[in-house]
Amino acid sequence: MSKTIKEERLRWVLPIMNKDIMLVGMAKVCPYSKRSLERWCRAYREGGEDGLEPKTTMPRTSPNETPIRIKEKVIKLRKETRACAKKLHWKLEKQGLSVPERTISKILKQEGLVRRYRVKKVKYRYIKATIQPGELIEIDIKYVPGKVAGRRYYQYTAIDCASRWRYLKIYDEQSSYHSVSFLREVITRFPYLIKAIKTDNGSVFTNYYTSLNKRSDLMIIKTLPALDLYCKERDIIHYLIDPGKPAQNGKVERSHRSDQESFYDKNRFTSFKDLQRRIIKWNDYYNNLEHCVLNGKTPNEMLKLLIS
Repeated sequence: MSKTIKEERLRWVLPIMNKDIMLVGMAKVCPYSKRSLERWCRAYREGGEDGLEPKTTMPRTSPNETPIRIKEKVIKLRKETRACAKKLHWKLEKQGLSVPERTISKILKQEGLVRRYRVKKVKYRYIKATIQPGELIEIDIKYVPGKVAGRRYYQYTAIDCASRWRYLKIYDEQSSYHSVSFLREVITRFPYLIKAIKTDNGSVFTNYYTSLNKRSDLMIIKTLPALDLYCKERDIIHYLIDPGKPAQNGKVERSHRSDQESFYDKNRFTSFKDLQRRIIKWNDYYNNLEHCVLNGKTPNEMLKLLIS
């Protein structure tokens, strides 16, 4: 049995070329058409065995082919921003270049600039509840990787679930005092009235799972944590996610992944002031970055749109 297409063609062409059988006679027993046999014989005469190698039927040029300068622009933007095809489509539109999202995807695949997933992801359809800015703010803490000037630092993050607007602040420690201080800054900087926040069950946010509150015989919490007292004074609801379910704080967790991949992995900091200065620039960049979930709008553009 032939293992390649070339060997299979050679098996039917050689008897004809050696004049062991006529082409008409071979066409009667060959599973392929007479026209194919004629084409293979002609290719064998012109190029020998190499002429029987299968050749692509794809045209070498196309009148609708994307210009090389646009391909180079797409590749350069991809390497600089690591943005997906949809975001690249929006960026190019702002630069006056109309390149379809599907064309960008093909260019990225041809250059090997896309991820390869072994398992096909199952897509679920979710019913998204429409919320207004300030209705829910997710707050969480991220450890700054490694040490800066020999010290450990912590990144407090707040993200609005409606507009994806974020605010970041670096502290030298995590405590209830810093949690209240951070929320106070978010309230002053966010242009809407904040109605509710959502956090995990860390001791800097709640004491529900710490100290004597763990005892099953206590039906009520004797002392409220500082963050809850501050929220109570300003009529802000404080939601807690279920223990061990970080996906319930998914928006802030996803933003932490962007921080790690696009900021911390690419920068090294010489001092605390250097870290603070760069985190402010990174936060401004994030709030002016196109988001797929916002249909190409940036968080700042979304806030202006919703304000108007």
